[in-house]
Amino acid sequence: MPASATKSLRVAVLADSDTRWKWGALTARRLAPAAAEVRLDGYLLRGRATPTARQLQEVGVQADALREVTGVEFLRAMTGEPYDVLVLALVGGGVQAMLHGLRAAWGSGRRPVVVTGYVGVVYEKLADGLLLRHGADLVLANSRHDADRFRAVYEGVGADASAVTEVALPFLGGAPYAGEHEPYTVVFAAQPSVPDNRRDRTYLLDRLIQHARRHPEREVLLKLRSKPGEHTTHIEELPYQKLVQGKEPPANFRLVYGHMGEVLDRTDLLVTVSSTAALEALHRRVPTVVLTDLGVREVLGNHHFTGSGCLASWDQLDAGHRPVPDEEWLARQGVAAGTPSGAGSYETAFDAARERIAKLLDRPGGLPPLNPYYTPETAPGYLPGILARHHLGPDGAPLPGAPAADKAPGPVRQIVRRAARGAYRHGVQRVAPVIRRMGEL
Repeated sequence: MPASATKSLRVAVLADSDTRWKWGALTARRLAPAAAEVRLDGYLLRGRATPTARQLQEVGVQADALREVTGVEFLRAMTGEPYDVLVLALVGGGVQAMLHGLRAAWGSGRRPVVVTGYVGVVYEKLADGLLLRHGADLVLANSRHDADRFRAVYEGVGADASAVTEVALPFLGGAPYAGEHEPYTVVFAAQPSVPDNRRDRTYLLDRLIQHARRHPEREVLLKLRSKPGEHTTHIEELPYQKLVQGKEPPANFRLVYGHMGEVLDRTDLLVTVSSTAALEALHRRVPTVVLTDLGVREVLGNHHFTGSGCLASWDQLDAGHRPVPDEEWLARQGVAAGTPSGAGSYETAFDAARERIAKLLDRPGGLPPLNPYYTPETAPGYLPGILARHHLGPDGAPLPGAPAADKAPGPVRQIVRRAARGAYRHGVQRVAPVIRRMGEL
């Protein structure tokens, strides 16, 4: 094992949203050997979902250095910094663009081990997302269930599946549920894009408020991901903060923000449509319900929980239903580790990934060039467009005129950037939805 893996490890994380920064940074920490001294440098990809200072503080993951970059700026930085491990915590197209950009930037020279994966439940665009991530040295699967599916996709198209590595979600943990609190607390974990229309979101809000009225002895919390004007991994066109205006909910109903783990510390019943928060709650043995009111549908993502024992409706919850999760399902999902189900220990979930990284770092002659499945030959009608969105040519090299900088932006440039990003976010979150709704008239 190389000295870098046992004494010190330099890790970089590139993320494009608050959730992916949380996943990427925590994954980087879990990938480092226990005895290693880790330096973690964070890079935030500039775009509509670049985390705000408040979002970064809420995530609660500290980096030794953290800066905002364009894709081309990041590629330049990677040619000058001697990292051991690079975690790409991006949407699939961003991962693919960076893989090609890094391949062009590094060539056959020394390079770090490149790792990527998913923030949570993979319930849509499985093949598309996986093939866009192909080419990384490790493609992390958060459960045995996902690892089997990932390998099947890669092998099905004739791609090398050896990068698929089973781990677990890095943010599971916290104290196990020890019994009901006073007052009994029901938490609805909202999602920015599920459901995606006013009617369904209003229905869920009304049912939550109705539950609070039916049970005045309970505390009913609506857990929100972001404040108005902030973006997360997904665009939220109809925030619950706006929908609740004029509803006059009872006194035992409240909106809450903050770290999900801290909210779960006082939760007696977690309710959601398909949020990854359900897996966090199940891992801690908090009673958890995945709602069926809007159907069990792929577009909602709650189909992922079939077989879990957690599917139920608001009518059942109002009547006092308490779900009992299926142990075998939990084991395959990598949650509730260390239980009689034989899921193994959550503490050792990253051992295999750490071992693979150590072997790759110790590979004689260094690592070969990155080798994604998509190339200008295998996907000539798809790949160039993905690369162009990140100002890269078909060969992965930056296009002429691509936004980049050889030095940190000055104060004036920083102000201009913030103003431009704010205007862009306003257009995406406020103007675009209005235009789309007008087009549906």
